[in-house]
Amino acid sequence: MSVTKAIFPVAGLGTRSLPATKALPKEMVTLVDRPAIQWVVEEAVAAGCSRVVMVVGRGKEAIADHFDRAPELEASLEASGKQELLAGVRRLADMAEIVLVRQGQPRGLGHAVAVARSVVGGEPFAVLLPDDVFHPSTLLRDMVASTEASGRSTVAVMRIEGPEISTKGVAAVDGRRVVDVVEKPAFEDAPSDLALMGRYVFTPAIFDALDSIGSGALGELQLTDGIRLLAQKEGVDALTFEGGYHDTGNHLDWLCSNIELALEHPTIGEPLAGRLAEIVRRRGI
Repeated sequence: MSVTKAIFPVAGLGTRSLPATKALPKEMVTLVDRPAIQWVVEEAVAAGCSRVVMVVGRGKEAIADHFDRAPELEASLEASGKQELLAGVRRLADMAEIVLVRQGQPRGLGHAVAVARSVVGGEPFAVLLPDDVFHPSTLLRDMVASTEASGRSTVAVMRIEGPEISTKGVAAVDGRRVVDVVEKPAFEDAPSDLALMGRYVFTPAIFDALDSIGSGALGELQLTDGIRLLAQKEGVDALTFEGGYHDTGNHLDWLCSNIELALEHPTIGEPLAGRLAEIVRRRGI
């Protein structure tokens, strides 16, 4: 079956980005010229997903508003003759069908995926973590093609050297098949240097796997535990990628992501490069 649905877990509080996210959803923080969440939705649409399921918590109304029609704004832009801006605003509302599902309390990434079961149904689907932006990249499109061809779930992994691996879910892989997954292992206990990186394409069997594992000691349902069980029962493939990855989840990485993506922008890239060079010269760096 074709992958046409994508789940976006966006119920988190964004504590890594405080105070910027105290009143503004972290997904709505600007990345160059649009909210970070828009970059990720565009990625899902480019991979063939026409229904986007936002798993939201309290205070996330701005995300839904961003992808909704804005009659007053559209009328003002049309009256002012700003046709290019008007087309961009209308394109947001036509980009995909946006469905909201409430996650009453944050109980882990696995729980966020599980609460969208009634919307996804018995079809394969993608999961995209909005802190992770891939651009330019065909990663998700390739993952969708892999699952559609094999009938197995596919996870994205990237090689990470050093202690940073301990902040990720880590997969042991034989060829392309996942044989084990460990959530945030100690550096010396990591089963490999392959970290899960915020893109997944699942068969519906992941829901039964999540039901089977139950909640952990902190009351959270870990997606990595579900992937481990799914790998044992049905099989899970890993797709290794390099490049095009931007982490927007903390201040430094968000700033670096802005610079990298802005340098690729058709109108501001060249002027930005000049200004950065001037700043470096002036500071004697």
